[in-house]
Amino acid sequence: MPFALAALLAAGGNGARAQQQTPVPDAPTPQATPSLEGTSGPITPGEGAGTESTSSSSAAAPAAAQQPAAPSTQPPAAEPKNEVQTTPPEGTEGGEGVAATTRFVLNVNFVEVPVTVKDTKGNLVAGLTWRDFTVYENSTREQLRLFTVDPFPLSIAFVIDQSVTSDVMTKVNDSLGAIQGALTPYDEVAIFTYTNGAQERTGFTGAQSARLPAVLAMAKATGTDMQVPVNSGPFAGCSIIQNGNCVDPNLQPGRSAGNQTFVTLPKEIHTLNDAILAAAKELSSRPNKPVARRRVIFVVSDGKEYGSKATWKEVVRYLQTNEIAVDGTLVGDSARWGEGYISRFHLPFQMYDNILYKYATATGGTLDSENGVNGIEKSYAAIAEQARTQYTLGYLSHESIYDGKFRKIDVRVDRPNLDVIAKPGYYPTAQSYK
Repeated sequence: MPFALAALLAAGGNGARAQQQTPVPDAPTPQATPSLEGTSGPITPGEGAGTESTSSSSAAAPAAAQQPAAPSTQPPAAEPKNEVQTTPPEGTEGGEGVAATTRFVLNVNFVEVPVTVKDTKGNLVAGLTWRDFTVYENSTREQLRLFTVDPFPLSIAFVIDQSVTSDVMTKVNDSLGAIQGALTPYDEVAIFTYTNGAQERTGFTGAQSARLPAVLAMAKATGTDMQVPVNSGPFAGCSIIQNGNCVDPNLQPGRSAGNQTFVTLPKEIHTLNDAILAAAKELSSRPNKPVARRRVIFVVSDGKEYGSKATWKEVVRYLQTNEIAVDGTLVGDSARWGEGYISRFHLPFQMYDNILYKYATATGGTLDSENGVNGIEKSYAAIAEQARTQYTLGYLSHESIYDGKFRKIDVRVDRPNLDVIAKPGYYPTAQSYK
């Protein structure tokens, strides 16, 4: 009995403790993650949202999110300009991005034309707008894509003629100090001289650097005076003979002085073509980006040409290909009134008395004729100002970019009594396709 009673009491105590124990609740049921707005599939890094079927975890998404939207019958609205591009560029597929080795080729034939406008008195005309200009290429009107009157820094190569007579050379020497005053700190200058061949005095240096005055001082010369051969009179014979020949070739009978019936004049050497070509080669290597610069060759000469290895046609083609203008100051015989105009005519088998004006006409440059030191100094500042403040026109050529033939340019201004100075044409190159 006592054992049965004890067992009964023990069973009763366990039941009471079981009734007092609080049941443990179940864990929360996992809920399906709702899909993002505007997506119907998984999101892959680098690819965006797709349309593939989701995994089992997305199967619990609401059925409405899984159903595709009904097609709209209204036309799509115009894409705003500020929105991100949705269609991939040509040559790539959507979602793949752009490979590192993808090559883009853009062929654009942009032509830049500097233009100078003067009135009947030779003064620069300002205040014109793009509506006043009309540009034709090969007799086809071109739409202007660029018009600016902003000043451009200059890359200018000075070419100094040292084969002029001594009196003219003295005036040129006295005027060289004014070159630096006509330029700004943003310009760069190279100095070339020539007599029998071109010589580079210095490469491009800052226009306001201390190096430029020192180089200009080295560019001064005495000039050359050609002697007149004498084949008659008391000085016709050669009084000083060395090794059977006259020490003065101008008096040697049968040589440069000829004889009593025929006189052979001594030949003058003026290698102007070679000097301009040497300066043009140096200019063409100057970088034109990121800052656009005017490429100018400034020649101080009487314009005579004889003895150059390069021909005028070859040099002009090089200038027109590399967008280089030739300006200059005429001195000596070519600067005199009347005689300067006559010197432009060339006699066959004779020296060119003035070929510099042909360079200026073919490249859109200008010339100034001066006889005194003061006039030569002012011409430096006048032509530098003109080259800096030109109107700049730009257009896209309608010609094929693979055509390397010469293209004529005709620039017109819709105002009376104005003189328009621009290059008559150009040769396209790979550098022109910007």
